[in-house]
Amino acid sequence: MHPPPPAAMDFGQNSLFGYMEDLQELTIIERPVRRSLKSPEEIERLTVDEDLSDIDRAVYLLSAGQDIQGTSVIANLPSLMRQNPTETLRRVLPKVREALHAAGVDMQLTAATALLTVLQEEPAPAHGYAHSFLQVALLHLEHRDTGVSNAWLETLLSLIEILPKETLRHEILNPLVSKAQLSQTVQSRLISCKILGKLTNKFDAHTIKREILPLVKSLCQDVEYEVRSCMCRQLENIAQGIGTELTKSVVLPELIELSRDEGSSVRLAAFETLVNLLDIFDSDDRSQTILPLVKSFCDKCFKADESILISLSFNLGKLCHGLYGIFTPDQHLRFLEFYKKLCMLGLQQENGHNENQIPPQILEQEKKYISVRKNCAYNLPAMIVFVDPKNFHMELYSTFFCLCHDPEVPVRYTIAICFYEVSKLLNSGVCLIQKELITLLQDESLEVLDALIDHLPEILELMSTVGESSVQENKLSSLPDLIPALTAAEQRAAASLKWRTHEKLLQKYACLPHVISSDQIYYRFLQRMFTIMMTNNVLPVQKAASRTLCIFLRYNRKQEQRHEVIQKLIEQLGQGKSYWNRLRFLDTCEFIIEIFSKSFFCKYFFLPAIELTYDPVANVRMKLCYLLPKVKSTLKIPADKHLLQQLEMCVRKLLCQEKDKDVLAIVKKTVLELDRMEMSMDAFQKKFYEKDLLDQEKEREELLLLEMEQLEKEKQQNGGRPSSEKSFEKKRRDTKTPTQSLPKSIPISVPGPSSSNPSTSKEIKKSKLIRSQSFNNQAFHAKYGNLEKCASKSPTATYASSVSGLAKTSVLSLTDDSFRTRNSNSVPSSFSPNPPLPSTSRGSGNTADPKSSGSKDGQPRKATLKSRKSNP
Repeated sequence: MHPPPPAAMDFGQNSLFGYMEDLQELTIIERPVRRSLKSPEEIERLTVDEDLSDIDRAVYLLSAGQDIQGTSVIANLPSLMRQNPTETLRRVLPKVREALHAAGVDMQLTAATALLTVLQEEPAPAHGYAHSFLQVALLHLEHRDTGVSNAWLETLLSLIEILPKETLRHEILNPLVSKAQLSQTVQSRLISCKILGKLTNKFDAHTIKREILPLVKSLCQDVEYEVRSCMCRQLENIAQGIGTELTKSVVLPELIELSRDEGSSVRLAAFETLVNLLDIFDSDDRSQTILPLVKSFCDKCFKADESILISLSFNLGKLCHGLYGIFTPDQHLRFLEFYKKLCMLGLQQENGHNENQIPPQILEQEKKYISVRKNCAYNLPAMIVFVDPKNFHMELYSTFFCLCHDPEVPVRYTIAICFYEVSKLLNSGVCLIQKELITLLQDESLEVLDALIDHLPEILELMSTVGESSVQENKLSSLPDLIPALTAAEQRAAASLKWRTHEKLLQKYACLPHVISSDQIYYRFLQRMFTIMMTNNVLPVQKAASRTLCIFLRYNRKQEQRHEVIQKLIEQLGQGKSYWNRLRFLDTCEFIIEIFSKSFFCKYFFLPAIELTYDPVANVRMKLCYLLPKVKSTLKIPADKHLLQQLEMCVRKLLCQEKDKDVLAIVKKTVLELDRMEMSMDAFQKKFYEKDLLDQEKEREELLLLEMEQLEKEKQQNGGRPSSEKSFEKKRRDTKTPTQSLPKSIPISVPGPSSSNPSTSKEIKKSKLIRSQSFNNQAFHAKYGNLEKCASKSPTATYASSVSGLAKTSVLSLTDDSFRTRNSNSVPSSFSPNPPLPSTSRGSGNTADPKSSGSKDGQPRKATLKSRKSNP
């Protein structure tokens, strides 16, 4: 059987008419295109002489140009005022005033915005031309378009800030008396209200009482509720300008009357103004006048006056704080119960029906209730202060639980934002809300998670310090669900399209060494960081994972795990098949330089990094060139002379053999930067003193990790009993732990093991063991802030680049052995990787041949690196 033939084209009369109509539509579409083309006469009229100055061109376009050209000139007024304010005011501004007489809405809005920009950019010089602007603003203040009128009003209010009193009195205040009369339009009276609120701060109390307050009272009694509401909202500014006495005698009676107004918007304005003015009134006014008003608002908000419900829920914390001193116990309990009722508002209703069948008024009411509960979540910290944090569990915990489990995302989002404030207020009682932390970490909405993790390190730190024992490894052992919740949160963020939330979460994971044990991080988080670095497609996420992994490595307490991580970094990233992985390895090297000591980088990552000189991908070589100055800053002379020669040989190779023009251009810039760098010495130098001191502290902590591990192993072998002094001394000799004291020429001491002591006492040994058990708290706290500082200050220690300068530095005699820890004889055996890692050791005599270092052939370089890798 053959397939059915395609439907034949219908050439009937109806069909033909349909085709003709389509063609006519296409013709109509094309007609405006033809009409939009300008004739030669129009082009000639729109052409402006290029030799005209900016001022002449502006005057010409405002006089003879089209509206769109005039609008463009007016939008450029701030630039003209910056270039030539005198000529702009003399020649351009009069033309602008002329153009605005018949201007449309677009030009009016542009003019108001441009003048406002000039006033905001240069408020001090604006005094000279404020009067010129004032005439333009007053002329168009009552424009028939509301948007234009509001724009010119905003410009006028900015002008009031800088105009002198006499100008304000004659040009604004005197005409305002007639503009505020009932015979004027509503728009004119609304404008008068806002101007009066601004003028109050410009005149003395006598002038305000005689000339401004009568107008204020008149507008508060206006027949239009819009005017009364607008004037009521300006009473706050007026009260701040007239002082406490006049506020109590004039403003407060008006507020009381407006709070009973028939218009709901007027009552709302009166309530919010009263809340904002609480600090002005004394305790008598608060107890006799304000408190009864607030109680009446609370009583009516559920029945007769629901319009005030949202505002009341938002300002309840401020009210309870401002009226705290005058509450009786019954009133205190009443307001607390009122808050709890607001927190549950709308949750008692059963929603068994379909959402599409809900009447619109019910939907609107539910939205209002969601806003009320959201405001209650916002006010929770204030209410905790109101009831006293000691009473949180009895008074507010159930409410807090309901807010954390609220069915609406905006409520849970707000409580997640406030979670850190709640934690700080509870202090030692923060353990009460650990389960709610887990609940919010497991929330299905990523918005809630994003709000919570902003302060996640601080929250976990507070929880980890509660009831801490001598064994810091088990700080959060009472919270077994924390690690699953953290891992699940990361996986949800990774599976979503919100990569910024994922990046932020990975950055916050850097606090985990202070919170959970090293083994927990190694088995539950570290491998995940590797996976993200190698498989995620978002570069910021990969970099965040890389930096967090480096911090995990920095505080890992087992050398076997550290060596495994280092080997993975080198083999899977530095020597990976994907060039993308090799780029991430260079990012990791940059973080290693920032977080670890110089000796650590030189020992494990220096050679793997510069081996990428031979990478076949130009982007990798280019990124390495950018990193080379930081790599060189990790070297110290004379101990790292051989590494400096290796680095110079790589640079020569790039200069001689690089074929990619972009890489070669960057290499030449990098060479100039390397030549300008000054090399650091093994001994302290004044110019690098702070950086060297910080680096020595990092190195001391890295060696302390080794020493602590040895102490813990020794404790386990001896069944928890301390070993003898001889046994301890033997351990120290076996591990070859280097000394950690500053050079004698520096008048400062850094705590650490000293090789000058012939024996070690039991007290010293016990103190080291205590340091071992509390390292996660002390070391992380002590240096985490420094690491963050290092993040903002990239290590740019400068060093000399030429090998010829080594002869001068080699004659320096070191007074102490403290900075020879990177010598192959002083590196602890426990740091030697097994299987062997590519490492370098300071002081080794195997250096590159200077004759072959300038060769263009890359084979000798590879052989040198391989031979060095074979000798860990």
